[in-house]
Amino acid sequence: MLTDTKLRALKPKEASHRVADSNGLCIEVRPTGAKVWRYRYRYAGKPSIVTMGEYPALSLMQARAERDKLRALLKGGANPAHVARAERAVQAERANSTFGSIGLELLAKRAKEGLSPGSVKRERRLIEKDLASICDMPIADVSAPILLAALRKLEQRGIVETAHRARSHAGRVFRYAIATGRAQRNPADDLAGALEQPQTKHFASLTEPDRIGELLRALWAYQGSPVTCAALRLAPMLFVRPGELRQAKWADIDLDAREWRYITSKTKTAHIVPLSTQAAAVLEELWPLTKRSAYVFPGVRSSDRPMSENTVNAALRNLGFDGETIVGHGFRAMARTVLDEVLGFRPDYIEHQLAHAVRDPLGRAYNRTAHLPERRKMMQGWADYLDSLRNSEKKVASIRKKVA
Repeated sequence: MLTDTKLRALKPKEASHRVADSNGLCIEVRPTGAKVWRYRYRYAGKPSIVTMGEYPALSLMQARAERDKLRALLKGGANPAHVARAERAVQAERANSTFGSIGLELLAKRAKEGLSPGSVKRERRLIEKDLASICDMPIADVSAPILLAALRKLEQRGIVETAHRARSHAGRVFRYAIATGRAQRNPADDLAGALEQPQTKHFASLTEPDRIGELLRALWAYQGSPVTCAALRLAPMLFVRPGELRQAKWADIDLDAREWRYITSKTKTAHIVPLSTQAAAVLEELWPLTKRSAYVFPGVRSSDRPMSENTVNAALRNLGFDGETIVGHGFRAMARTVLDEVLGFRPDYIEHQLAHAVRDPLGRAYNRTAHLPERRKMMQGWADYLDSLRNSEKKVASIRKKVA
């Protein structure tokens, strides 16, 4: 009979060879050095063999116990090979029905449908790290209390917003599992209100005219690349989402019509940005420099990719504006506040221009051309106002000079 000492001493040969233990159990030593437990038996008078596992992952004691189980099946009239095949099929099905495997399957589907690389990375992290405690569980076994326990771990680490995102994404995975017949219900729905509410934190922004003027003068004085300079000048004028600005394409911009038409990143709906005289001038100046790229703001390393998502914020930091003062997304908050409270434009015009999901009194979503003439006037008025703030220091200096 085999011992662990004998098993460790077995050496591979040019061809596979077997060394017997007892009652049909043997170890097969392969040329690669792998040592595999096998059980030899006869069923209905015919010789057969079943692979049980690899040594030392399956120890000698475990292999003998597994052999005894197979011998019992054989005495009961079952074919151990058929039973082993059925068990492997069940295990494979169980492995393909875990929360993690279904989550990654859904993620692969969403990636093919156009989910951005950044979102793919974030969702993979939610599945594999933030929800790691349920990742290997069969999805049908994940109950509301089990999911809540996983989310509580995130709460206890102080990342409450991540806990809410994880719950939302878990709900998406459960809905997909239900649709594909691998789950019956969505326990994420049962957790509505169970998590601590995150403290609302708005994007850093500036809304005081003097501070805006100071910021604009700094943006226009920036000494970086022409592409970055153009992005910095257009960011406050157009106040689109930062990702939409950096991924703007020349094919979507009509300088003659003074329009930029594209599909929004958040709501996936068609959107129109009227271009003021000032915005069009910046784009016309940039056109000769980047027209060979599909992107208005191509990256430094490759013109086939848009500029980095950190470019605008990094430029703001270089100009002395920290993340608590202004970020790229903060230009939207600036425009929303000043257009309403200072310039007096109607809130629904502003919301349309921000590409928010605005609805009419009957609950229907407005189309992309809603209030377009008024929005053109608003965008030109906004650009003129920004110019007045940017030039205000020069005017004050000019008046002082005359008085002196």
